[in-house]
Amino acid sequence: MRACESPTSEVRDDLGIAHPRPVRRVVSLVPSLTEAVAVTAPGLLVGATDWCSHPADLAVTRVRGTKNPDIAGVVALGPDLVLANSEENRAVDLDALRAAGLAVWVTSPRTVPEALDSLGRLLAGCNLDRPGWLDEASQAWAPGSTAAATTGPRRNAVVPIWHKPWMALGRDTFAGDVLARLGIDNVLADDPERYPRISPPTVPAYDVVVLPDEPYAFTGSEWPVPATVRCVSGRHLTWYGPSLVEARTVLERQLRV
Repeated sequence: MRACESPTSEVRDDLGIAHPRPVRRVVSLVPSLTEAVAVTAPGLLVGATDWCSHPADLAVTRVRGTKNPDIAGVVALGPDLVLANSEENRAVDLDALRAAGLAVWVTSPRTVPEALDSLGRLLAGCNLDRPGWLDEASQAWAPGSTAAATTGPRRNAVVPIWHKPWMALGRDTFAGDVLARLGIDNVLADDPERYPRISPPTVPAYDVVVLPDEPYAFTGSEWPVPATVRCVSGRHLTWYGPSLVEARTVLERQLRV
């Protein structure tokens, strides 16, 4: 699927900003968005972070990490659009890219429907036709889709994302919404913080501990309190892109008791 030579009708990013210009070169600072563009339009992407691991054969210039991008390196690539996320990337870095004259498309989904909508607008903003994988993902997560993980009673979970210090999913997170759609409710969903620091022995009552393998590479033995633990794919829990096509099936299997 190729990029068009002229922009389509105006579309806006998750901050409400429009970038009405032809898009022939893209740098992505978000692993899931890197995969989305690379799968949809091979050749459009010219730069990505060191953490952008999918597709496995991605051959573009690397511009360091999501939290410390090589600003000069990004600018030197001459992108028409830089893809970023309000959570994964620092505002100071995005401001620096804008100050250098680059257009920065920012995503900020907190639910599965928001992510699907955001991806559709982003790809349209890159002058791309809607890809088949996005329709497949929409169908997989459509209301009423059967889910093996939800056939039993709903369960409560604590979902750590970091160790030393312990941090977990709190309120209004994309990953929390994914789990809720699989019948698992986050016991910290009402916490004032989106990613609160926690003390494992004081966490509210839960049925299961869900340990993703990213951003911290949990292996299952770290939780210090006796509990039912389920290790899951961080990519399928937290990424929004082509991984959403299979995320439901993968997570249902990993979460099954």
